[in-house]
Amino acid sequence: MKRSVIIIGALLLVLALSAPAVFGRGAPEARDRVVAYSAHEESIIEAMTAMWARTYPDIELEVIRMGSGEVISRVRAEQSRPQGDVIWSIGGEALEQNSDLLAAYQTAEWDQIESVYKVGTNWIPYTGIVMVFMVNTDMLSEDQYPRTWPELARVAGGVSTARADQSGSAYMQLANVITIYGEDEGWDVYKSIMENFYIAPSSGAVPRVVADGEFAVCVTLEDNAQRFVEGGAPVKIVYPEDGVVAAPDGAAKIKGGPNPEGARLFLDWATSTEVQNFLVQQMGRRPVHGGADSPSGLPPLSEINTVDYDFGWSAANRDAYIRRFTDLMMEMGL
Repeated sequence: MKRSVIIIGALLLVLALSAPAVFGRGAPEARDRVVAYSAHEESIIEAMTAMWARTYPDIELEVIRMGSGEVISRVRAEQSRPQGDVIWSIGGEALEQNSDLLAAYQTAEWDQIESVYKVGTNWIPYTGIVMVFMVNTDMLSEDQYPRTWPELARVAGGVSTARADQSGSAYMQLANVITIYGEDEGWDVYKSIMENFYIAPSSGAVPRVVADGEFAVCVTLEDNAQRFVEGGAPVKIVYPEDGVVAAPDGAAKIKGGPNPEGARLFLDWATSTEVQNFLVQQMGRRPVHGGADSPSGLPPLSEINTVDYDFGWSAANRDAYIRRFTDLMMEMGL
């Protein structure tokens, strides 16, 4: 009997010591690795993983790059057994629509985050997004520039944009108009603008056709427009005087992820002044951290007529608004 106890005890000890090898790496690896699902550009991911490695050499940052929709689909598919720790840089509306997958967290420097960007449920702002009009200065004189959303309906030759049912930024433009003018008047205003739309084949083509002189005006993201300004194209940024959404894309801690402490560390890092300044320099995006630099050549946010953007309202109405948009598209033959 004594010999049997010794043998069983020895077997249990061997199994205990070899458990990580038998059952996978498990908890020890979870503590020294952060897994991020991201829609960031590949070049930005490469540069930022190098930054992370310099700051946290003992913690591996594994980034799995996907489109925003794929990120959400994967996190939802893994909901019963999460494999990722953080979602990194996808649209705020997608995060808001799926906030049940996320664990609430306020970063270490939360008091330094600009209040206009604190709009999410269970997710944090990462970079600032502003909608603008981009005008070709060779095609329009300054007194012809559209200054408000309704004035887009009167731009000669049409306004370049993307489809609101396919582009997150184009949907935000629709929501921007309704936010300013209300449900009934807002749809009347947006319908009149739609009648003057040129639907570009891709989001990247929206500002390009204006820079190339095919169209005089487009509606696009501020950082997209600024790249053409800095590249020397004959274009100028116009901020709508009747109001523009200043909203964030976001990052979040995945609920039940294997490394919650690593996730918190990552989100603190991603919103630090060092990282925010890098994003300003490399992407031209506005920082969400009040202590970071402003993008070169852009006015302070305080000088722009920004409007509050309710992500909960926008996300809740998205399906209905998209149906109405596609009905109008068919009606107008766009």
